[in-house]
Amino acid sequence: MKEVLLIEDDTVLRENTAELLELSNYKVITAANGQIGLEMAKKNRPNIIICDIMMPVLDGYGVLEGLSKQNETKFIPFIFLSAKTERQDVRKGMDLGADDYITKPFSEDEIISAIESRMAKAAILKDEREKHKDSLDELRTLNDLKNFFDDNGTLFNYSRNEIIYSERQNSNYIYLIIKGIVKCYKFDEKGKELTTALHKEDDLFGYTSFTQNIPYQETATAIKDVEMVGVSKSSLKDVLSKNHNVTLELIQLLTNDLTGIKDQLLQMAYSSVHKKTASTIIKFAEKLNSKPGEPIKISRNDLASVAGIATETLIRTMSDFKKKGLIEMEGRNIKILDLEQLQLIS
Repeated sequence: MKEVLLIEDDTVLRENTAELLELSNYKVITAANGQIGLEMAKKNRPNIIICDIMMPVLDGYGVLEGLSKQNETKFIPFIFLSAKTERQDVRKGMDLGADDYITKPFSEDEIISAIESRMAKAAILKDEREKHKDSLDELRTLNDLKNFFDDNGTLFNYSRNEIIYSERQNSNYIYLIIKGIVKCYKFDEKGKELTTALHKEDDLFGYTSFTQNIPYQETATAIKDVEMVGVSKSSLKDVLSKNHNVTLELIQLLTNDLTGIKDQLLQMAYSSVHKKTASTIIKFAEKLNSKPGEPIKISRNDLASVAGIATETLIRTMSDFKKKGLIEMEGRNIKILDLEQLQLIS
């Protein structure tokens, strides 16, 4: 017997609707407000939820939002039930992810038809999700893996300068950046910040070990507002075990990262200050997707950290670049005026 959760604060309507549904061979559980309904949905996981909008404690919009945040409840078909017929209320409910909208008063045929059609749709979508889940071995490229992150990952949002994770924190997720810039860094024994990597849109980051419980080896912070998706290490390990081609591409990605780190270390060790500064400015412009002549906004400390030189030395070198007409500076903004000459230095 299919189970319906009915969330309605009007006692008479709640009892009458429950009786109507029970006569149509549905098992009905009821809640008198949104908060109780949300808890019952998490506990019972009904086949479908019918929910009023205007209720005390928590309204219907809040119920739907709460359900959408839980993997166990986000796919339960959801029907709004309300006397409010204004267009904006209908649109808001649908934008939040409601499956249908029934206005009061309603007939028996209306509500039964809505329930049956929505549960049929949910069954079809469930079959599609299962089919997709079973087709993990069809992932062949790194782009397929990133699509897997988009489809199955948990969404995270961080504001500028907000810490995403800290060094020695338990590493649960590997991340894919949807938009924004992430800086990874460590502190040396003197407390000096050393930037280890910059990650931009469409970059994967946060991997330590796929087989061992190794904590994060660096701290990650949002340079710009960041939207990203994360997949647990256990889930990714399962995907990689079934997709050898993707595993090889990921190994190549890690190899390229190591090569880049070695080049950066060599540059920090042996390059001139002018070369380090020029190379770092160009690198930030590329990571920030800056167009020619478009200023990049970055702190002098971050530039110095990546270049591996003292902030004071970097500022003197940039002043020299400004005098030569290679760059323009205004506050934190840096504009490359002569990219070709700057590339010759780097």
